[in-house]
Amino acid sequence: MTKRYITTAIPYVNGKPHIGHALDYCLADVCARYYRLLGDEVRFQAGTDEHGNKIFQKAKELNIPVQEYVDENTEKFKDFIAKLNISYTDFVRTTDETHVKLCQKIWERLREHIYLAKYEGWYCTGCERFITDKEVEENHGICPDHQKPYEKLEEENYYFRISDFKEQIREAIFSGELLILPDFRKKEMLRLLEESPDVSVSRPKSQLTWGVPVPNDDSQVMYVWIDALSNYITVLGYPEKDISEWWPAIAQFVGKDILRFHAIIWPAMLLGLGLSLPKVIVSHGMILADGQKMAKSIGNVVDPLEVINKYGVDAFRYYFLRHIDTFADSDFTWTKFEDAYNNELANDLGNLVQRLATLVSKNQIILNVPELSLDDKYKALMEKYEFARAFDYIWEKIQGINRKIDEEKPWSLAKNGETEELTKCLNSLVYELLSVNQMLSPFLPETAAKITEIFADEVQPPAAPLFPKY
Repeated sequence: MTKRYITTAIPYVNGKPHIGHALDYCLADVCARYYRLLGDEVRFQAGTDEHGNKIFQKAKELNIPVQEYVDENTEKFKDFIAKLNISYTDFVRTTDETHVKLCQKIWERLREHIYLAKYEGWYCTGCERFITDKEVEENHGICPDHQKPYEKLEEENYYFRISDFKEQIREAIFSGELLILPDFRKKEMLRLLEESPDVSVSRPKSQLTWGVPVPNDDSQVMYVWIDALSNYITVLGYPEKDISEWWPAIAQFVGKDILRFHAIIWPAMLLGLGLSLPKVIVSHGMILADGQKMAKSIGNVVDPLEVINKYGVDAFRYYFLRHIDTFADSDFTWTKFEDAYNNELANDLGNLVQRLATLVSKNQIILNVPELSLDDKYKALMEKYEFARAFDYIWEKIQGINRKIDEEKPWSLAKNGETEELTKCLNSLVYELLSVNQMLSPFLPETAAKITEIFADEVQPPAAPLFPKY
């Protein structure tokens, strides 16, 4: 049995869960469920990033203690993950005492690569990072993601010497030792690596109080990177425990907006600790609304809970795992979603299950289905993290079974009393459906479980449609 470790980026808890978080969780969940389907043992991390000025200021605005604020918001994320039916095994909070203690030990292990220096330059509160003069010039002094001017700062901080590891990171990315998906992001990361300065890893307590204290320096608090990025290994118990059983991660799932931190700062930290780099970093695109970036100011934000509450979790997972490209920016509109729901989920899959179960039950067919095995093309796509393409391949199979029913006309075999041919025909169709259902299970686990139950020992057609039409 192979052990696999899969991670998701921990969201910042200064707002409610959004559709980008959902995509991160769903992609990682498909990966975890797929490897379990192969018989592997999987650890699957999720968590929340709970330190920093944005959180502190938001709690202050709401006039509630900051710990109470992060506790409330973390529960919202846990509820959200549960609604998405995400099969994580480990949950980490950056305010956990254990995480804080282990972060400080990681800092100590990285100390030879950390130095104190004065900084005078630009900072973005929204991004919680320092900005290079080149970026300020390119963006005309305004953050493109938060539409706010950069702030000019002068302060003394600790820096992590990225320059100590640039050549090793470059070689790892170039050789594929650290595989970055999609492939076109590799060149982008190599360019950013070339330009990457040493990174600030602390802030003065006069500027930031809500964070992990820097060891042996009461005047400084850890800045986001060592605190947040370390979660992937502190949740395994590093550095107090030997994590070689699980690390390196088989795949780390992140949005493209934070890929640079995971492809540059995170590998530098791992190399500084003497740990292996993750096998793959899977970077997904953004979800657009009718061709535009989602924004509250535009009023086009899609609430994932609205979709789930109306159509069910598997309908949500279906659209966002099949019709949203695994790697590229993709579009959501309610028209596209409802069309996919009614014409694909309800018609192609729901009607197929109803139709086939009714034929088997009505004709009292005894099923003798051979042992299932996973399709090689499906496995190849899944192991390249081409989840949307794998889902398309599954759907081609579903449509093929529907065509086969129409061509073989089992109802005519029943009418003509051709019992042997009818039994053979329906057993073959059920085998094909259950084979497809096995491939479908990482994507639509609830639906796959229902289909398995329907075609158990005594086949019973579903009392209600799997996907009632809207």
